[in-house]
This record gives sequence, C-alpha cells and structure tokens, in this order.
Amino acid sequence: MSDYSIVRLVDRPELKEEMAGWFHERWGIPKEAYLESMEDCLKLKSAVPQWYIVLDGDKMIGGLGVIENDFHDRKDLTPNVCAVYVNEEYRCRGIAGKMLQFVCDDMKERGIETLYLITGHTSFYERYGWKFLCMVQGDGEPTMTRMYMKETK
Repeated sequence: MSDYSIVRLVDRPELKEEMAGWFHERWGIPKEAYLESMEDCLKLKSAVPQWYIVLDGDKMIGGLGVIENDFHDRKDLTPNVCAVYVNEEYRCRGIAGKMLQFVCDDMKERGIETLYLITGHTSFYERYGWKFLCMVQGDGEPTMTRMYMKETK
C-alpha cells in the first residue's frame, strides 16, 4: 500500500460529498443515508459513526465505515464495520486488510474494544483475524447472514 493513503473523514471533511457518492455507487444505498451518517460523524465528535476512504492520489479506491448497526436484528452487537469495498482493479493487493487494521487501531484509540461486521463471505475476514460469532437476521432479508467479531486490543 505504499502509494495509497487511508483517510479518515474527520481529517478531510471536504471529501464528504464525494465519499457519499462513492459508497452509494458501490452499495446502492441512497447517497442521502451516507451523507446523514457522515454529517453525524463530523458533528457528534463521538467514536461512532466514522468513515474512511483509501486514496490512490486523488482517486477513491476503497473504503469502509463504522456505524452502530448494519441493518440486522442483533442491536446489542455494536458498533459494526460496514460498506467494506475495494475497487475491483485494486483487489488482491492487501488493501482490505490494511483498511480493516486501520479501523481497528482507530477504534481502539477511541475506546472501542470490540467490532462486529456482517457478511456473506465465508473465509475472507478470517485471514485478518476476525472470528465467526453467530448468524443474524438482516432487516428485510429472507435468510440469515454471518456475524463476525474482532477485539481491537
């Protein structure tokens, strides 16, 4: 990742609109939902929510967020890493692993000891030290999905 940089929205608030559009294009969640969460990130000055983007120069190539709940029924399992994505042409370069470690380190500094995430992947997150915890019901989803956890210490 020598030529890439991971940027926290709180450090580069001028990227908010572009970041919200980038996440919207990848996940199909309304841009307004991302903007609302990102505005909370900048206004509330609390540990959650937080948003991160990976830049290759000025180009957004990866990103993720940390929110209270990633649309599932286990409201007690919080906060959740969400919207993990690396542009296809940048995959298999270790970027996702660096992003996940960066977020764990940042959350640890903010006093968060455990992070959770939901995913359909069955082996991807394990290589970065995440542990399968349980199955959870996604909001409006017909099937259960996998919940992982990782301690930030």
